[in-house]
Amino acid sequence: MNRILITSALPYINGIKHLGNLAGSMLPADVYARFQRLSGKDVLYICATDEHGTPAELAAAAKEQSVRQYCDDQFEVQRDACAGFDLSFDYFGRSSNAPNAALTQHFAEVLEDNGLIEERVSEQVYSIDDGRFLPDRYVEGICPHCDYNKARGDQCDDCGRILDPVDLIEPRSAISGSTKLEVRETRHLFLIQSKMQDTVRDWVEAAIDWPPLARSIALKWLDEGLQDRAITRDLSWGIPVLRHGKPRPGFENKVFYVWFDAPIEYIGATQERAEATDAEWQSWWRTDQGADDVTYVQFMGKDNVAFHTVSFPITILGSQEPWKTVDKLKAFNWVTWYGGKFSTSQKRGIFMDQALELAPSDVWRWHLMANAPESSDAAFTLGHFQSVVNKDLADVLGNFVNRITRFSASKLGGRVPDGGVPGALEEKLAAQLKTRLGALTGYYEAMEFRKAMAETRAIWAAGNEYLAEAAPWTAIKTDADTAALSVRTALNLVVISAIIAQPIIPAAAGKILDAMGVPQENRKWPNAEDAGLLNALPIGLEFSQPDVLFSKITDEEIEEWGERFGAED
Repeated sequence: MNRILITSALPYINGIKHLGNLAGSMLPADVYARFQRLSGKDVLYICATDEHGTPAELAAAAKEQSVRQYCDDQFEVQRDACAGFDLSFDYFGRSSNAPNAALTQHFAEVLEDNGLIEERVSEQVYSIDDGRFLPDRYVEGICPHCDYNKARGDQCDDCGRILDPVDLIEPRSAISGSTKLEVRETRHLFLIQSKMQDTVRDWVEAAIDWPPLARSIALKWLDEGLQDRAITRDLSWGIPVLRHGKPRPGFENKVFYVWFDAPIEYIGATQERAEATDAEWQSWWRTDQGADDVTYVQFMGKDNVAFHTVSFPITILGSQEPWKTVDKLKAFNWVTWYGGKFSTSQKRGIFMDQALELAPSDVWRWHLMANAPESSDAAFTLGHFQSVVNKDLADVLGNFVNRITRFSASKLGGRVPDGGVPGALEEKLAAQLKTRLGALTGYYEAMEFRKAMAETRAIWAAGNEYLAEAAPWTAIKTDADTAALSVRTALNLVVISAIIAQPIIPAAAGKILDAMGVPQENRKWPNAEDAGLLNALPIGLEFSQPDVLFSKITDEEIEEWGERFGAED
């Protein structure tokens, strides 16, 4: 299929995201989207800010702003940070916009018509000191299963079990710390997930393009048995609870639960894009409008998997409408800060806006993808960051490009030279390139990013290895044709190295290709079977030596950054 719909988990509106958030969803989705576009696919990459829920209310109150104004301001901040990291969204929307509200209310209505939503009186924790019902996440206490002391009312981050606030031992308000809590009755809409147990299990077990992490989390939830969940909350900020376009009696002071409406924003943001650009959106999401030829790929961290593999599919499948469901789901573990959690309040870790103050986005992009937390959590340390950037980018790619372009400019006039006939050395390089490009393409298609980065690095390294063997600076003294051949071959490999770098380090790749005079139409993903890849540049093509691509990160910088951000080594 040539049409690919890509979504990454929505960044929450409350604060700039840290490097772990970036590495677990938005960045790999961007790298994959860029690869597929270079491969000639019709790609639609959608993301948005997730703006509802109690955290937004509390953050707005702390800033003495209305929630709407707070979200307006933070949306701009988040969008700027994403732009700084060259995230190539086709559209970046907002869950508080009108399309998401209309879609959320529509889904609630059809689910209720299908017997999957009903009103129930439930018990909910009420904080006397705070004067409000507490959403699940804002009740903390001891997990009844593993004794973790900071379990939340919706889930224990230690053992992963789904909880209800009333299950917690020694509960307290996460807002004020008050233990003056009591359980009061309140009426909510419940999504009857238990009715969809078999339907969702059949759907999950039929998924063939999910990695083990995503599948195991989904099946764990299903094995434990799906529980009916409230999809409304006693809040003022959120999507109003309507029925047939009118306020639902008894729900005038309630809104839909953020985790019910947030995934629907994937569709909502696509509709926002359509309204903003006079495009259409149904063919991406409705199978009766052409979406049956779309491959839908989701990216997210492991803590979001259950909602995307169970709760959101219940909404989609339970509607009995022809909506597109996910085909491939790429889940990531966590990037940790020296093995612990990132923390804004404790000044532990680097966040997206801060990272861009320290170094260009490309170096962060490369390091995070080269160490993507695919099979396990990955600890970020500044020392490892320095080592990877200096070795892979400065010493391997940067050195290769600089050596051959500088030599060519000084000795051969800055043009692609003619002369020489490919020999055993060039044939060896061509065979190696064919194998490695084929493997690289396969890794990208399979979304195995660490392997893709390793293969990319190997192709860059092949350039330095070829130059070491061909030694055009020696050959030029006695054999001008042989020197011209090796220079021409290396310059072609510079272009290939830059083309395959575009998904990961787009700014640096663009500088190289601009300097080499490669037009946009020739920057497509290379075909491993193309025997002429190392002889594609026109003879006589003028090129220039690009500026320094990567400055090495110094020990002094690492020491300074470590003190600033709470490094632990």
